[in-house]
Amino acid sequence: MTIAIHPSIDRGLPPAAPGFAGGTLVCKCTDHPVKVRVDAQSAHNHACGCTKCWKPKGYFFSMVAVAPRDKVTVVENGDKLKIVDSSATIQRYACTGCGVHMHGRIENTGHPFYGLDFIHTELSAETGWSPPEFAAFVSSIIESGANPANQDAVRARLRELHLEPYDCLSPPLMDFIATHIAKASGALAA
Repeated sequence: MTIAIHPSIDRGLPPAAPGFAGGTLVCKCTDHPVKVRVDAQSAHNHACGCTKCWKPKGYFFSMVAVAPRDKVTVVENGDKLKIVDSSATIQRYACTGCGVHMHGRIENTGHPFYGLDFIHTELSAETGWSPPEFAAFVSSIIESGANPANQDAVRARLRELHLEPYDCLSPPLMDFIATHIAKASGALAA
């Protein structure tokens, strides 16, 4: 039996299209859908098992990437968006109609990821987005109800899909965070 990770990931990971410059994310509402324009290629796309990210029904992983904040614009029906958890670091804006998270924004200017918005490229009809590169917070799927006894099989499936599983973020992103913190504290010259 093949372990399902995410509907877009399970079909294989097409490469990013050279020169791809973005597209429009559309929520799942059939009437007055929310539309968010992203005028840039996505980066750091990954499968995420955290309990905060929006996931397709029946799956334990989301597919989430980032794009520059100034390249992410709500273009239609933004009045339907509401922040899911105002106390969370990432302010996830979800459609009040279908529940889909359209984008997530960090407002803390001191956060290492400030300036990047979190997006779900599977909500776009355009092809050419950056493919997922790794899997994050894999152990967290247990918190969502996944059977702990299946974790070895989940990690094996992720590796089969060429997504290295981590229980945090990828090493380059963790290095980026640590560098930001070290510069802010003065431990490393800016």
